[in-house]
Amino acid sequence: MKTVLLALLLFVSLPLRADDTAWVPTKDAAKDAVINGRAMETFEAGVKPEWGYAAPQQDTFVVVHPKVERKHAPLYVVLHSAGHDVMSCVNCTRTVGNHDIYRAPDDHFALYVDCRKNQARDWWWGGMHGKDQGLIKKNSGGDTMPVEKRVIDTVKWVIQKYEIDPIRVYLSGNSMGGSGTLGIGLRHGDLFAAIKANVPAGIEHVSQRMYFAPQSVPENVTLSEPPVCIDYSAPNDGWAEGHDRFVKSMNDRKYSLVLYWGPFGHANNSAQIMKVNDLIDSFDWLSIKKNEAYAVFTNATCNSKLPWPDDLKSMAAGQVNAFFRWNNISDSAVKIEMLLSLVNAADLKTQFEIPKEASADVTLRRLQSFRLKPGDAFQWTFGAAKGEGKADAQGLVTLPALKITAMPTTLSVTK
Repeated sequence: MKTVLLALLLFVSLPLRADDTAWVPTKDAAKDAVINGRAMETFEAGVKPEWGYAAPQQDTFVVVHPKVERKHAPLYVVLHSAGHDVMSCVNCTRTVGNHDIYRAPDDHFALYVDCRKNQARDWWWGGMHGKDQGLIKKNSGGDTMPVEKRVIDTVKWVIQKYEIDPIRVYLSGNSMGGSGTLGIGLRHGDLFAAIKANVPAGIEHVSQRMYFAPQSVPENVTLSEPPVCIDYSAPNDGWAEGHDRFVKSMNDRKYSLVLYWGPFGHANNSAQIMKVNDLIDSFDWLSIKKNEAYAVFTNATCNSKLPWPDDLKSMAAGQVNAFFRWNNISDSAVKIEMLLSLVNAADLKTQFEIPKEASADVTLRRLQSFRLKPGDAFQWTFGAAKGEGKADAQGLVTLPALKITAMPTTLSVTK
């Protein structure tokens, strides 16, 4: 008995390892409030040593509850713009039309994180953009910055504390927060099911974090399966410069991208943007689940011609991959089946002419049970079409030039 007691005393007196050190945000109960009929809590927290901040700091984040409390709710994460801090960002949600992307659905938890209080060190990965060569030099490279580590660990803490559904976590942001959404979100498909960026202020952040061309992914870096990505930007918005490079990189990597544009400038009012391009909310990105396969459409014949870089004064609205839809049927060790279609014109009222048929290369991602090694052979059928192929160097399955219509058609791939 004495031996056991001595061992227990030694155990409780030992210092905790760094990865065991509790990071416990402190709730400021005096700031508890109700916003739009929903409970709101405010937290203060320090930093973890492993995040790599040069000096200690305190940060604020806000959690807004679903209108009707429930367990296993989805989580909607928001990164604010350069003109806001976390509290002004939350207050925008009181008014429809004021940075609408900040507004979480009533049945979701919402998390708002801050990067203004300590902006000299944070600014959603340094505030890197094409107009500031000093910041580009300072923040070039793919290393994870402290603010990104803070965002990810804060999201994970909220998931655990509020028993969030971990397969339905979404990241959104406006302007600088849109840049952060692309740069942070695409590197964390293991956490986010889908991401949505409203007029992201620059594509340099994501280009660096994802090692887009002319860079290449280092041999010691493994990129997780990316989330489904939605982006709406304007050619008459200087912050959107370089979207041609971004679209090409996403297409070349076979990453999922739905892009909308039009001459709406650096706007944040959804109703005003929809007068220019009424597709921006037509894709149900909040139905994407992290534990389900999805289809990536590349080289599609129904894509509009990009206005970047040579037609920035264009008054036309456009889209990339806006009309494609998929629906999972099965995902087993030996076969995956998925319905592919174009959105039915009767189901989507839009200023755009929805094609009756379009051709696209289709890549299957986030496969759960059906897995292939690089070079493994597979067979496929799509309606009356059929063929054979081999998995690429990443083990990905790509079917070239499938002809897709509004009639949902089963794509079946077997080993």
